[in-house]
Amino acid sequence: MPDAPLPRVLLLAGRLEVRARSAYTLRLARGLPGEGYEPLIVCADASRLSSSVRDAMDVRVYKELDRPAWGLVVRAGLLRDLREEPPDVVHVQSPEMLGCGTYLAKRLGVPVVVTFPAAPYGIDRFTRTDPIVRRAIAISKSVAADLLGVSRFPADRLRIIHSGVDVDEQPTHVLPPGRVPVVGSAGPLEAPKGLPYFLGAAARVKRRFPECRFLLSGAGPEEENLRRVARELGLENAVTFAPNLLDFSAGLAATDIFCLPSLSQGLGATMLEAMARGRPVVASGVGGVDSVIEDGVTGLIVPPARGAAMAERICELLADPELARRIGAAGREVVLERFGVAQMVAETAALYGEALAEWSDLAGKAVPAA
Repeated sequence: MPDAPLPRVLLLAGRLEVRARSAYTLRLARGLPGEGYEPLIVCADASRLSSSVRDAMDVRVYKELDRPAWGLVVRAGLLRDLREEPPDVVHVQSPEMLGCGTYLAKRLGVPVVVTFPAAPYGIDRFTRTDPIVRRAIAISKSVAADLLGVSRFPADRLRIIHSGVDVDEQPTHVLPPGRVPVVGSAGPLEAPKGLPYFLGAAARVKRRFPECRFLLSGAGPEEENLRRVARELGLENAVTFAPNLLDFSAGLAATDIFCLPSLSQGLGATMLEAMARGRPVVASGVGGVDSVIEDGVTGLIVPPARGAAMAERICELLADPELARRIGAAGREVVLERFGVAQMVAETAALYGEALAEWSDLAGKAVPAA
């Protein structure tokens, strides 16, 4: 007798790019079969993914799916395709795709789970009266508080599940003797990431440590502006931009100290990746950062938009490599204990089970308003 098919999860994303949000989707897809679910990724663009990643999982691209006008046409075609092998759960990967997700789920008769990777945008529109959204995931306590503060989403349907990151078995040495130190940041080059403050800090650090080099990994709309700022600060020969990476691993491996200068932040998954590599972190104390970092123990926290303060903490680590290594090792332990991919996947799979069981109970009944 053949085995029953695994319940199917549609992971509905916008554009899979080089950013933590996309890494979250891909890690879920890799881990879900081990938890008894068959994942299908549907997105609007996957051109930044390597062919090996795309070949290793079921990724289907529907161009313009995330666009307000064309998306209405594209989602109708997607619905036709999904009816042939319908999912059991629609897991919307970010609130921008929630309208598309509820459209599909209502017509397929399946529940929705949605992840909020940052402060929620547009949640009230969809969750106030939409009972098809059975569960929501916030990636940190601060995101959960924001979500409950701006919507009527029932608190008992909300779970905090931290983004998980892969952990290197053997992290490389931090600030090895005789090597030029590298201070870096990574992520989408967007205004909320606060990267001009990182460059301002870099200029100050270079005055004290002229041999230091700086690395910015990532692409985005602020790239030209950041290059201009670097030139104005006299950093042309000290800062390297790496916009064409397929992931951040190479940039993080080249970095001795990682900086997160964000002005707002859900959790900081790229920061967690750096910590997993044993890199000491200097981060703005925004969003969920203080739920990860204990200042002076597992990382260093600075006020947001304060390049001088960030420079001071970077110099503190450069001047004391042993302190940098100690903080890096302590940060790695935090990630090992609380932010592994396996834990994230297991908790998410359990949430699917809750949503499916509840949806099954509601079948044939009048579904209560959210």
